[in-house]
Amino acid sequence: MTSKPILVTGADGFIGSHLVERLLRDGHAVRALVYYNSFGSWGWLDRTKLDLGKLEVVPADIRDADCVRSAVRGASAVLHLAALIGIPYSYRAPTSYVQTNVVGTLNVVQAAHDFGVEKIVHTSTSEVYGTAQAVPISEAHALVGQSPYAASKIGADQIARSFFLSFGAPVTILRPFNTYGPRQSLRAVIPTIISQLARGMTELKLGALTPTRDFSFVDDTVSGFVAALKSDKNLGEVVNLGSGFEISIGDTAKEIANVMGVRATIATEMDRLRPARSEVERLLADNSKAKRLLDWSPQFGGIEGFRRGLAKTAQWFRDPANLAHYSRTDYAV
Repeated sequence: MTSKPILVTGADGFIGSHLVERLLRDGHAVRALVYYNSFGSWGWLDRTKLDLGKLEVVPADIRDADCVRSAVRGASAVLHLAALIGIPYSYRAPTSYVQTNVVGTLNVVQAAHDFGVEKIVHTSTSEVYGTAQAVPISEAHALVGQSPYAASKIGADQIARSFFLSFGAPVTILRPFNTYGPRQSLRAVIPTIISQLARGMTELKLGALTPTRDFSFVDDTVSGFVAALKSDKNLGEVVNLGSGFEISIGDTAKEIANVMGVRATIATEMDRLRPARSEVERLLADNSKAKRLLDWSPQFGGIEGFRRGLAKTAQWFRDPANLAHYSRTDYAV
């Protein structure tokens, strides 16, 4: 343990807020970079129940190099999660994705290198693989940008890795597969389904039902970040974080309905469909590298683990105080 803080970018978001809470519970001093806004909101950190005595919050914008340098200075490590992540919105605003995901990542790794940060963990995404060409998907799989979002994350990954190859910066790239859990945006399919059922809807409005995903409960993803922070075997490496279990979107909806004890039919809405060549049809992680380098294994793996994770997520969304934070349209681009 060091007295220097660990910087978490994107700390106000879904995974970032869970990660900040885990680091605080583990006794670390944390500097949380949250997206500046005129409301003074810290996002999900506004609602944490933890003692914030070791938390320093920095409102900033990772697109601004000066903001980033100020936030990075004095940090022992940087866990970089800040990004634009909604795939449908990336069709509308691709420039914003390049500015935030690529330029923002450049700002982070440049500052971290300049200030001699001991560990830089950059967050990738399974979307960079595109539709699986072979399963399970290892880190050697080809990178295919099937959406502007995926393309921007490929660019961000390469920027981060280039700083390891060019300058020896202590970079690790974590590649989480589809993380789900409490606080997730309705841009994602699992909270979309749960929130509709929690509000008493009996006809679920979804997009494509046949694509498969490797869903990872947020506690497992956070544990992967903590393991990457501690490991001395992962510098310069790309490491998948996935459960090693795949399930279709249609079957996911059925599992959620069963967990919540309700019956529902499914209707496909055209507005929720990706363009045909942009849809990623199959994702299934090979997580053997994470087990080898990080000593990490999913605690919510397989169908039984998936059901436990869904139950925890549904319980959170069913709390009226939590559900009230979400739009009643039940779909966010």
